[in-house]
Amino acid sequence: MIDSLIKNGKCLLLAYDQGFEHGPVDFDDYSVDPSHIVQLLKDTNVFTGIIFHEGIVEKYYPIDEQSVPLIVKLNGKTAFAKTQEPISLQMTSVKEAIRIGAKAVGYTIYTGSEQESIMMREFSAIEDEAHAAGLGVILWMYPRGKAVRGKENTKETLAYAARLALELNADMVKLPYSGDTESFRWVVQAAGKTKVVVQGGIKTTEEDFLHEMSDSLEAGAIGCAVGRNIWQAKNPVQIAQKLGDLVYGTK
Repeated sequence: MIDSLIKNGKCLLLAYDQGFEHGPVDFDDYSVDPSHIVQLLKDTNVFTGIIFHEGIVEKYYPIDEQSVPLIVKLNGKTAFAKTQEPISLQMTSVKEAIRIGAKAVGYTIYTGSEQESIMMREFSAIEDEAHAAGLGVILWMYPRGKAVRGKENTKETLAYAARLALELNADMVKLPYSGDTESFRWVVQAAGKTKVVVQGGIKTTEEDFLHEMSDSLEAGAIGCAVGRNIWQAKNPVQIAQKLGDLVYGTK
């Protein structure tokens, strides 16, 4: 289950689901090609999991080539869907995720959206099926919608999102960082035995990125799920290694 994504109590996931969620706007000539992401996994040896949508797995990361455990993202929405109350529904089945080699599945719930109950109900069925099949289950808990507008990353909102992940029986929850160690420590406590990883977020400076990751680890997160701050970097292998040293405490 989720233990296959954890190394010495820590977790470092490489996220590459942004092409679906944002379109090619996040990519350059290097990162637009999924082959480069697969090669990055081989060149670094620091990641405990890779996050792909179904199509990338089928065409670029088939079972016989998998060296890093696969997490298949089951739902998603496009950047064109600019509704005030976001919703993201299932597109890939648990059965299909198993067929293509997944060790875990991922699902996004937009807490605070008027549509949250639809996503929670859909996730609940996914969680039952995935756990029965021996898969790990990861929730992306992203506060969005008018109920939380302007307070998406506050201690109270993120702690509620973390608690929902525990109540919904997720093994791991991916959350935005609250901005300081003290408040994020409460977020981690609210998640209970559901393990917390912090999202990498938008591309920022190397110094700011590593500082934020360090603070989240100090607060009790077991690691991070990072995409753009790795494969948008000038030297993805180098920044991945620095992040690995930080997460695993090797430096």
